[in-house]
Amino acid sequence: MAEFLKDIVWEDISLATYDTLTMLGLSTLFTVVIGLPLGILLFLTSRGQLLQQNALYALLSFVVNVLRSVPFIILMILVIPLTRVIVGTSIGVPGSIPPLVIASAPFFARLVETALREVDRGVIEAAQSMGATSGQIVTRVLLPEARPGLIAAITITAVTLVSYTAMSGVVGGGGLGDLAIRYGYQRFNTPVMVVTVVILLVLVQILQSLGDRLVRRFQRK
Repeated sequence: MAEFLKDIVWEDISLATYDTLTMLGLSTLFTVVIGLPLGILLFLTSRGQLLQQNALYALLSFVVNVLRSVPFIILMILVIPLTRVIVGTSIGVPGSIPPLVIASAPFFARLVETALREVDRGVIEAAQSMGATSGQIVTRVLLPEARPGLIAAITITAVTLVSYTAMSGVVGGGGLGDLAIRYGYQRFNTPVMVVTVVILLVLVQILQSLGDRLVRRFQRK
């Protein structure tokens, strides 16, 4: 094993891991900030819900479906002009975050909509009968009742973002994916490729285990 790993520059691995964690943390944060309200709006404006607006729901649903249907690697290239406007560059960690958020926010919004649909209709009707406003129903009924489902949605999105951050390396996105492509693939450095894959696998396992534990904890309450 020591012979297999002797040519690896661990400082590069550490820096790439740090970049991947930075991309993952920031993109997950912005995805939740954008995707949660969008998912709530999708739920509220859908048929039979509190703010039913068929035209608005159809428009939002269409946009979400379009963004979800574009492969991430193509989306990254398509939004390069927008990425440059937002962060001033299309490469490295800063250049990766806008396309990561654009790709994952619609995906997360759809998961939020699904989680809210799992809330017992009787609980919502009880809140309505007590005179609660739509805002109060969202903040005091829907979000607390759907909390386990929302945590599961964040976990699924974060795990998906791990693979997206790796793919961003194809267009110079930085992080472990970039290291695996530049050194592992283009320079035939198999040990670097293996180490980066193992780190990504460990990262996914940690995220999934943490998310599952939080879901079990809130399901008991």
